[in-house]
This record gives sequence, structure tokens and C-alpha cells, in this order.
Amino acid sequence: MSVTADRTPPTVIADPGRAGARDWLGLVVLALAVLLISVDGTVLDLALPFISEDLAPTSTQLLWMIDVYSFVLAGLLVTMGTLGDRIGRRRLLLIGAAGFGLASALAAFAVSPAMLIAARALQGIAGATLMPATLGLIRTMFVNPRQRTTAIAVWGAMAGGGAAAGPLIGGWLLEHYWWGSVFLVNLPVMLVLIVFGPLVIRESKDPNPGRFDLPSAALSMLTMIPLVYAVKESVAHGPSWTLAAVGAIGAVAGWAFVRRQRTLDAPMLDLGLFARPAFTTAVLTNLLSIFAFAGVLFFGSQYLQLVLGYTPLEAGLLMLPGTAMNIVFSLLAAWFVRRWQPGTVLATGLAVSALGAAALTLLRADGGPIAFVVGFVLAGIGVGMALTLTSDLVVGAVEPARAGAASAVSETAYELGVALGVAVLGSVVLAVFRGRLDVSALDDGAAHAAQETLGGAVAVAQQAPDAVGAALLESAQHAFVSGTHVAALITTVVLALNAVLVHRIMRTR
Repeated sequence: MSVTADRTPPTVIADPGRAGARDWLGLVVLALAVLLISVDGTVLDLALPFISEDLAPTSTQLLWMIDVYSFVLAGLLVTMGTLGDRIGRRRLLLIGAAGFGLASALAAFAVSPAMLIAARALQGIAGATLMPATLGLIRTMFVNPRQRTTAIAVWGAMAGGGAAAGPLIGGWLLEHYWWGSVFLVNLPVMLVLIVFGPLVIRESKDPNPGRFDLPSAALSMLTMIPLVYAVKESVAHGPSWTLAAVGAIGAVAGWAFVRRQRTLDAPMLDLGLFARPAFTTAVLTNLLSIFAFAGVLFFGSQYLQLVLGYTPLEAGLLMLPGTAMNIVFSLLAAWFVRRWQPGTVLATGLAVSALGAAALTLLRADGGPIAFVVGFVLAGIGVGMALTLTSDLVVGAVEPARAGAASAVSETAYELGVALGVAVLGSVVLAVFRGRLDVSALDDGAAHAAQETLGGAVAVAQQAPDAVGAALLESAQHAFVSGTHVAALITTVVLALNAVLVHRIMRTR
């Protein structure tokens, strides 16, 4: 036997289950898309005072400018996730990117509240094609479980970090440009996605998808939108027979949707997944953690600007530590679950978020920003960990061919959490604000304007005589802070109960 032959190194066969350089580059492009969609969910928070001054919306229109994006997106996610499994997730991603860019341009140059609300609705339609496609593509690109957890950690960091970075990006833009610039920033990123997506992202779809069921698509929308609308309006204006009827429509449509899925050979949503405790717990935790985070962003940005008097950029910078911790702990979650049980890590993160929400009860109208910064940092840590782990649990529960549909469930929970967080907690703050605001010195017209929003009260105070204006401003600021205390207590209880639930159900998994 020759020496040369003896010394020939053995052939190394690459692990076909591990992602290559092209897949990691594709993750970068997908991360940009996720970042932008998440930013758009909260970027308006700091722009609300400027929009109020320019377009003069009512309080209901103001909430709809924020809510309609998430409502429409949540209503279409299941449909679009299933559609991506059938026609190709990359194809749907690119179509959505083009639509999102066009809708963003329309929103930037809106000249009325109705036009801006319509543009936000179009953004929601396009966003519904993007979100499940990104997570579904990650599931098929990263088959190796450890690599997939790391990739989803990056995805989660962009999703949670984008939501938290929205106010910072918006603050910088509002310092230098008009409020429409917060939408125009979407265009170059969408262009990058359209140009480089086909080069670095592999197409994937279900090879045997079955028939696309249009009645199921209609029923899913008819379930989500009426239910969310009824909750939002009931919290904002109190229950009524009309809202009860709207909610009943959504409930009946949901019953019909579930019943239809059980009879189809190729259902739009595999209801059997919800029989798995870990899957159901992950979806619920995703919703509740984002519910809390979105609510804190909504009233926190107004507190920093309209109560403490910071500029939009200064308010964004005060949110930066929480944003950074959200991103860091989204990434660290993949490291934590290699050493501890996922249920333990997830419950700990939720407990930390609950402590952050509790810290927000220390906010004061005549205090500094320390209590808010500390509370926001703790909330960011917990939500960052939760988003990574819940998303990984959801998409890991299905085979790659059904990744889009499973991703849509996770994304529906995320977007529903954003919408309900703003609607419910924002409406709670406004209800307390209106109840405690002293408008006895104002005429009926001024009193009505002051009770619409905190921004409206500040505007009325600036136009009133000095003594009346000073008293109104002080009353408005204290009333708003009282509302944030109630919302913070609700958030604390929700997160604490969720942490206990996760610990009990997932402690042995």
C-alpha cells in the first residue's frame, strides 16, 4: 500500500440539513422586511401630535390610523399564509413588497384622515403577504433545528426591535422632516427586497397543497375584523347593542370557519395543532406579550412628549435602551434554551416584563423619565425573549411544506396583540383621562376638543387665557398619567398570569 494513498484525507460530506451562505444572506434580506413591517406598526406613535395638528382627526380617527393597519393585516394573515404555501412564498413576498411600497407613498402624501386610514389599510393588505412569507421561508431555509432557532432569533430581534425602534426612527425623521417622511423611509428597503430577494432567497411551496378554499378565506376575515372592532369600540365608548351584534357576527363566522376546517381534506388551518399544549400556549403568549408591549409604546410616547415635554427625537432616544435590550435578549433566547427548558426561559421573560409594567405605575406628571426608562427596558427584555421562543415553537411544530400556514397563526397572534394593545390599553388611558379632566372653566366647544385626546387638551390650553390654560394643562397631564397607571396595572396582571400559565404547562417540555 502506497504512503500517498495512506495519507489521503477522508472525503468530507457536507451536512445537507445545514444552511449555506446563500441562506444566511437571504435571512439578512428577510430581516430587513420584518424590521420595516414592525417599524410601521409603531412609527406613528410619535407622529400623532403632528398628524393631529395637520389633519385634525377625531379621537376615533386617530386610533383607526394606528389600528386599521394591524386589523386588516391580522384578518388576512391566515389567508395569505396558506396562499404562499400554494403559489410560492418568495413570489408572494415580492408581490407584497411592491404593494407595501405603493401604499406607503400614498400614506406619506395623505391630505385627510380618511385618506391616511385608507392608505394604512392598504399597507395592512400588503403586510399580510410579507409577514407569514418571511417566517415560512425561514422554516424551509433552515432545516437544522439549532440553525433555525438562531435564524428565528434574528427574525424575532427585528420584529420586536422594529416595533420598539419605530418611535426612535420616527422621532429622528420628525425632527428633520414632515410627518409623511415616516412612510417614505419604507421605499428604499422595499426596493432592496425586490431587487435582491430573487437572488438570495430560494423559492419554496407545498408540493401537494390541495384546493384553495375561498369560503374559508372569507370566513377568516369575517371572524377577525368584526371581533377586534367590537372589542376596540366597546372599550373606547362603552358596550352597546350595535357592537354586540358586530361581535356576534364575528363569533358566528369563527364557528363556521372552525366547522368548515374540520370537514375539508386540505384545511386552510390545521386545527389539530391547537390540541398540542405547547403550541397553543406559544400562540397565546405571543399575543399577550405583544399586547403589553404595544400598549406601553402607545401611551409611553405621548407621556414623554406631551407630559414631560420632550421633543420627538428626545423621546425616541429615551426609548433606545429598551429597544436595545429587546434586540439583545431576542438573540440571547437561542442561547438560553440550550441550557434551560424553553418553558422556564419563557416564564422568566414574562415575569421580567411584568416587573417592567409594574414600574410604570410610578410615572408622575411632575417627575422625570427614569421610571419609564426602567419599565421599558424590563418590558423589552421579556418581550424579546418571548417573541423568539414562541415563534420557534409554532413553526417547529409543522413540516416545512405547511410552514406558511403555521407562520400565519404566529403572525396573527402578533398583529392581533399589537391591535388589541393599542385599542384596549389606549382606550383605557383615554377613558380615565376623560373622566378626570377638569373642563369646568371651558365652553362646550373647547371642552369637547380638550376631551378628545391629550394632544387636543394641550392645544386648547395653549389658546386659552393664561390662568385657564395653565390649569387645564396641569389637569390634562395628571389625568393622562392616572390613565397610564390603570393601563400599567392591567398589563402587569396579564403578564404575571401568563408567566404562571407558561410555567405550569411547559415546565416539563
